[in-house]
Amino acid sequence: QVQLVESGGGLVNPGGSLRLSCAASGRTLSTLAMAWFRQAPGKEREFIAAIRRGRSPTYASNSVQGRFTISRDNDKNTGYLQMNNLRPEDTALYYCAATTGSPISSSLRDVSTFEYWGRGTQVTVSS
Repeated sequence: QVQLVESGGGLVNPGGSLRLSCAASGRTLSTLAMAWFRQAPGKEREFIAAIRRGRSPTYASNSVQGRFTISRDNDKNTGYLQMNNLRPEDTALYYCAATTGSPISSSLRDVSTFEYWGRGTQVTVSS
C-alpha cells in the first residue's frame, strides 16, 4: 500500500512561486509513475504534470507549460511540483497521485490511471 502526503501549499501573490512536495511511503517512489492534478471549486480534477518511473520523460499540460516543473528526489522518496509565475487561475486544491503500472503517455493525463492519491494541499493565488 502506498501513502502520499502533499505539503507546501499556501497563499501567494500573482507572479510568485511555490514548491509543492509529495512524500511517499510504502513503496520506493522511483518504481511509480507520479502525477500532479488540481481541482478548483465547481470544476473537474485537472491534469497538471506527470513523470514516469525513473528520471524522465516528464509531461505537463498546456496551461502550465513553461511555468510548472515536476521532479522527484529518489533518495528522499519525495516528488515535487515547482510552480513559478503563479496566476489567480492556478488557485485550486493540488493532489499528488501515483500508480504502480506503466501507462502510455496519453493515459498519464487521466484520473482513472492512478490508484494512489494524497489528500491535497491548497494553493491560493491572490493579491
